[in-house]
Amino acid sequence: MRRRTTSSLPGSTPQVGFTRLAAPKDAQLGQARVAVQSILLRKKMDARVISAFTRVFRRAMPAHDCLTAHAVFLKRREFILALAGAAAWPLAARAEQSGLPLVGFLHQGSAGANDKVVGAFLRGLQGAGYENQRNVQLEFRWADGHYDRLGSLAADLVRLRPAVIAAALLPAAEAAKSATTTIPVIFISGSDPIETGLVASLGRPTSNVTGVSLFSVPLISKRLELLHELVPGGTAVAVLVNPSNPNARSNELAIENAAAVIGLKLAFMGAAADREFADVFASIAQQRLGAAIVSADGLFASRREQLVALAARHSIPTMYFQREFVDAGGLISYGANSPTMYQQAGSYVGRILKGALPSDLPVMPAHQARIGNQS
Repeated sequence: MRRRTTSSLPGSTPQVGFTRLAAPKDAQLGQARVAVQSILLRKKMDARVISAFTRVFRRAMPAHDCLTAHAVFLKRREFILALAGAAAWPLAARAEQSGLPLVGFLHQGSAGANDKVVGAFLRGLQGAGYENQRNVQLEFRWADGHYDRLGSLAADLVRLRPAVIAAALLPAAEAAKSATTTIPVIFISGSDPIETGLVASLGRPTSNVTGVSLFSVPLISKRLELLHELVPGGTAVAVLVNPSNPNARSNELAIENAAAVIGLKLAFMGAAADREFADVFASIAQQRLGAAIVSADGLFASRREQLVALAARHSIPTMYFQREFVDAGGLISYGANSPTMYQQAGSYVGRILKGALPSDLPVMPAHQARIGNQS
């Protein structure tokens, strides 16, 4: 096919000519053929799918049913999504199909705030010869600081029938213990496991529960001592606690005893949700309390950036329980070497996977503590 063209350049004589349209290239013809073939193939697939589902519904539905089989339409996109949904089984189901042992991991905090300790836990597993998604499958459950969720999360893990459950910290360990008496539970806790009822004996646990424990009372006292040295002129210290934490009262007693020795007054400030933090720090500033201590708690750990920002806004010298608070801009921390505890717990989980019983594994003490500060 040819078309007529004219030239209208300034100062030139208009000319009339013909230009032949370029013939389609082989590649373009090939793409066109592929497109046509794809359309035909999709139509054939749609027809086959509808035909197959029609046969199924005709067998399944009575002849007098108002919903006749020919009224069922399944679009190609919906069919693909249905296949994708069938393939996206829960990890536990996939682990069961592949024969991998399943390990439940229950934590009272949030995933984002605990990536370092999860990495340490995985290193402990690797030291025992297990690697996630290679020869073991992990299933995580996070309470995000909402302790009332732990019971249902633990029950959910138990329904998956894992070989062992790792639980951190005390509230999660208590929830896991309440959820099962047969599945081994490896806890990570900063409390006395006998006093809290997790085990009856440190040397030879008699139930399905054992783990790693750091006796945190000395740490609580040391935090107050360090803060007093940092702010020697202060006579009163605010203590931020989460009243929904099962550890709250025992931690209060420990810090009260330490304050009596030093001669400090304490003002306990309760916050069970992050929306209460701003009012608490405003109250600390209004009462002109010299400093503050943030008690060990899963909610507080998962909201550390918010707490550090509030302490800085109100110019309140604050002691924290994890190094990660200092990494986020906090003043000072003193607490357990959490990665070491989680790595030890991962090692215990590996031993359970190899056939050990909880009664074979004494509660492991975690003695290491560390100071974090802004240098």
